[in-house]
Amino acid sequence: MPGKVRFGVCLDESLLKRFDAEIGKKGYNNRSKAIGDLIRNWLIEESWKVEEKRGVGVISLLYDHDTRTTLDALIDLQHSYTNMVVASTHVHLDAHTCLEVVIVRGKISVIKKLADHFAPIRGVKQVKLTLTTEQVERA
Repeated sequence: MPGKVRFGVCLDESLLKRFDAEIGKKGYNNRSKAIGDLIRNWLIEESWKVEEKRGVGVISLLYDHDTRTTLDALIDLQHSYTNMVVASTHVHLDAHTCLEVVIVRGKISVIKKLADHFAPIRGVKQVKLTLTTEQVERA
Protein backbone atom coordinates (compact mmCIF):
# COMPACT_ATOMS: atom_id res chain seq x y z
CA MET A 1 0.00 0.00 0.00
CA PRO A 2 1.42 3.40 -0.94
CA GLY A 3 2.45 5.71 1.88
CA LYS A 4 0.79 8.97 2.78
CA VAL A 5 2.40 12.32 2.00
CA ARG A 6 1.89 15.54 3.94
CA PHE A 7 1.76 18.82 2.04
CA GLY A 8 0.84 22.40 2.84
CA VAL A 9 -1.81 24.49 1.16
CA CYS A 10 -2.17 28.27 1.36
CA LEU A 11 -5.79 29.48 1.02
CA ASP A 12 -7.76 32.63 1.60
CA GLU A 13 -9.16 32.50 5.15
CA SER A 14 -12.78 33.02 4.06
CA LEU A 15 -12.48 30.19 1.51
CA LEU A 16 -11.12 27.84 4.17
CA LYS A 17 -13.94 28.77 6.58
CA ARG A 18 -16.53 27.98 3.89
CA PHE A 19 -14.74 24.71 3.08
CA ASP A 20 -14.66 23.68 6.76
CA ALA A 21 -18.38 24.49 7.13
CA GLU A 22 -19.31 22.41 4.07
CA ILE A 23 -17.19 19.39 4.97
CA GLY A 24 -18.60 19.55 8.50
CA LYS A 25 -22.13 19.34 7.06
CA LYS A 26 -21.12 16.27 5.09
CA GLY A 27 -19.69 14.57 8.16
CA TYR A 28 -15.98 14.77 7.43
CA ASN A 29 -13.85 14.66 10.57
CA ASN A 30 -10.81 16.23 8.92
CA ARG A 31 -9.71 18.20 5.88
CA SER A 32 -7.35 15.49 4.62
CA LYS A 33 -10.13 13.04 3.76
CA ALA A 34 -12.24 15.78 2.16
CA ILE A 35 -9.33 17.08 0.06
CA GLY A 36 -8.40 13.51 -0.94
CA ASP A 37 -11.98 12.86 -2.09
CA LEU A 38 -12.07 16.11 -4.07
CA ILE A 39 -8.79 15.29 -5.81
CA ARG A 40 -9.91 11.71 -6.58
CA ASN A 41 -13.24 12.90 -8.03
CA TRP A 42 -11.49 15.53 -10.15
CA LEU A 43 -9.03 12.93 -11.50
CA ILE A 44 -11.90 10.57 -12.34
CA GLU A 45 -13.71 13.34 -14.21
CA GLU A 46 -10.51 14.23 -16.08
CA SER A 47 -10.08 10.59 -17.13
CA TRP A 48 -13.48 10.73 -18.86
CA LYS A 49 -11.95 12.97 -21.49
CA VAL A 50 -10.29 9.85 -22.89
CA GLU A 51 -13.14 8.60 -25.08
CA GLU A 52 -12.13 4.93 -24.97
CA LYS A 53 -12.06 4.86 -21.16
CA ARG A 54 -14.42 2.28 -19.61
CA GLY A 55 -16.75 3.17 -16.80
CA VAL A 56 -19.98 2.60 -14.96
CA GLY A 57 -23.00 4.87 -15.21
CA VAL A 58 -26.33 5.36 -13.51
CA ILE A 59 -28.98 6.88 -15.75
CA SER A 60 -31.93 8.25 -13.78
CA LEU A 61 -35.08 8.85 -15.81
CA LEU A 62 -38.14 10.72 -14.62
CA TYR A 63 -41.14 10.24 -16.89
CA ASP A 64 -44.89 10.56 -17.24
CA HIS A 65 -46.54 7.17 -16.75
CA ASP A 66 -49.63 8.29 -18.67
CA THR A 67 -47.78 8.85 -21.95
CA ARG A 68 -48.67 5.66 -23.82
CA THR A 69 -45.47 4.95 -25.75
CA THR A 70 -42.91 5.99 -23.13
CA LEU A 71 -42.38 2.71 -21.30
CA ASP A 72 -42.11 0.69 -24.52
CA ALA A 73 -39.58 3.17 -25.94
CA LEU A 74 -37.49 3.05 -22.74
CA ILE A 75 -37.45 -0.74 -22.76
CA ASP A 76 -36.67 -0.92 -26.49
CA LEU A 77 -33.73 1.43 -26.07
CA GLN A 78 -32.37 -0.62 -23.15
CA HIS A 79 -32.71 -3.81 -25.24
CA SER A 80 -30.67 -2.23 -28.02
CA TYR A 81 -27.82 -1.85 -25.48
CA THR A 82 -28.14 -5.24 -23.73
CA ASN A 83 -24.36 -5.65 -23.76
CA MET A 84 -24.11 -2.59 -21.50
CA VAL A 85 -27.24 -2.59 -19.33
CA VAL A 86 -26.44 -4.29 -16.03
CA ALA A 87 -29.74 -3.67 -14.25
CA SER A 88 -32.74 -1.38 -14.10
CA THR A 89 -35.25 -0.47 -11.42
CA HIS A 90 -38.69 1.05 -11.81
CA VAL A 91 -40.27 3.15 -9.03
CA HIS A 92 -43.78 4.66 -8.93
CA LEU A 93 -43.42 8.16 -7.43
CA ASP A 94 -47.10 9.04 -7.69
CA ALA A 95 -50.10 8.16 -9.86
CA HIS A 96 -48.55 9.83 -12.92
CA THR A 97 -44.78 9.96 -12.43
CA CYS A 98 -42.25 7.14 -12.52
CA LEU A 99 -38.53 6.91 -11.92
CA GLU A 100 -36.44 4.43 -13.90
CA VAL A 101 -32.84 3.85 -12.84
CA VAL A 102 -30.63 2.11 -15.40
CA ILE A 103 -27.16 0.90 -14.42
CA VAL A 104 -24.79 0.58 -17.37
CA ARG A 105 -21.19 -0.45 -17.92
CA GLY A 106 -18.94 0.12 -20.94
CA LYS A 107 -17.07 2.82 -22.83
CA ILE A 108 -17.77 6.26 -21.33
CA SER A 109 -18.47 7.70 -24.79
CA VAL A 110 -21.13 5.05 -25.49
CA ILE A 111 -22.70 5.46 -22.04
CA LYS A 112 -23.06 9.21 -22.73
CA LYS A 113 -24.56 8.42 -26.13
CA LEU A 114 -27.10 6.04 -24.57
CA ALA A 115 -28.09 8.61 -21.93
CA ASP A 116 -28.57 11.22 -24.66
CA HIS A 117 -30.96 8.85 -26.51
CA PHE A 118 -33.37 8.78 -23.55
CA ALA A 119 -34.04 12.55 -23.47
CA PRO A 120 -36.03 12.88 -26.73
CA ILE A 121 -38.41 10.02 -25.84
CA ARG A 122 -41.95 11.33 -25.54
CA GLY A 123 -43.01 11.55 -21.88
CA VAL A 124 -39.47 11.70 -20.45
CA LYS A 125 -39.22 14.73 -18.17
CA GLN A 126 -35.62 14.45 -16.96
CA VAL A 127 -32.49 12.43 -17.66
CA LYS A 128 -29.58 12.53 -15.23
CA LEU A 129 -26.32 10.64 -15.85
CA THR A 130 -23.86 9.90 -13.07
CA LEU A 131 -20.52 8.41 -14.16
CA THR A 132 -17.52 6.87 -12.51
CA THR A 133 -14.62 4.74 -13.66
CA GLU A 134 -14.63 0.99 -13.16
CA GLN A 135 -11.55 1.15 -10.96
CA VAL A 136 -11.00 3.80 -8.33
CA GLU A 137 -7.60 4.21 -6.69
CA ARG A 138 -7.57 3.58 -2.97
CA ALA A 139 -6.88 6.49 -0.69
